[in-house]
Amino acid sequence: MTAQTVLIAGVVMIFVAILVVIGTLVIGAGEPQGVARSLAIIERQITHSEVGRDELPARDRLVTPVFDRFRRIGLAFSPRGTSDRLARMLDVAGNPPDWPVERVLGAKGVSMIIFAVIGLLIGGLSLTGVIVAVIAGAAGLFLPDLLVYNAGLKRQDQLRTGLADALDMLTVCMEAGQSFDGALLQVARSVEGPIAGEFARVLSEIQIGRTRGQAFQGMGERTTPPEVKTFVSAIVQADRLGLPIANVLREQAKEMRLVRRQRAEEKAQKIPVKILFPMLFCVFPALLVVVIGPGVIRIMGMFSGF
Repeated sequence: MTAQTVLIAGVVMIFVAILVVIGTLVIGAGEPQGVARSLAIIERQITHSEVGRDELPARDRLVTPVFDRFRRIGLAFSPRGTSDRLARMLDVAGNPPDWPVERVLGAKGVSMIIFAVIGLLIGGLSLTGVIVAVIAGAAGLFLPDLLVYNAGLKRQDQLRTGLADALDMLTVCMEAGQSFDGALLQVARSVEGPIAGEFARVLSEIQIGRTRGQAFQGMGERTTPPEVKTFVSAIVQADRLGLPIANVLREQAKEMRLVRRQRAEEKAQKIPVKILFPMLFCVFPALLVVVIGPGVIRIMGMFSGF
């Protein structure tokens, strides 16, 4: 082996060593080291793709992949900003645990395809059938939005109904000597309905570091009833100005009871108008048949004898 061959082999080995070092540095540059790496391993969550298919529940093996595929279809045919709009609507509806934004988008895609196929079967393979399929597909695309919106309306009505009782308990707890956070915890544990969940979320946000005003402002953004927004505004204003919370709660509870009584009277006054059309189209025709029917039959029998 000549000296030239040894020199070339040495240069090649040095070049390969440099490439190995550079590759090691590049590959490991984005990974945490030391304590950060240990914490990352502890906090790492295992995804469904890393779990054996047979070990997953039936819903994750069958339903979730279908919704993931149709989610792209629903997102493609939806207007821009649909994900943010659905996120706000789900906040108003209480964020159902089984229906995140991704699953609602998947439901939009599934319902659009199903409604379009039904419309095509009804209209047939023609221009009319295509038009019916397009209209039905559009209706199916926005059907999940309507369901989420309806769920939000029901939840907001329950919030409005339960706010007065929650404020009464909150006022009693504050006047008994509890702190505001302790009173919130007591209401969240004792009161039933969505208002307890909202107070529990406010308390959790306060405990993780948000200020009281910020936590209640978030509650105001997630709710639509004017009574709740009035209560949130009063609490935020009292927190900023340093007013006694117990006095503010007492006045708010008194006002909420008055508002609830006025709302009940308003609903009672709407009852005659609401039952007018059912009586005209359902009750009165049957009543006329029962009352006037025998007389008409007798009159017809009398005239048929001539």
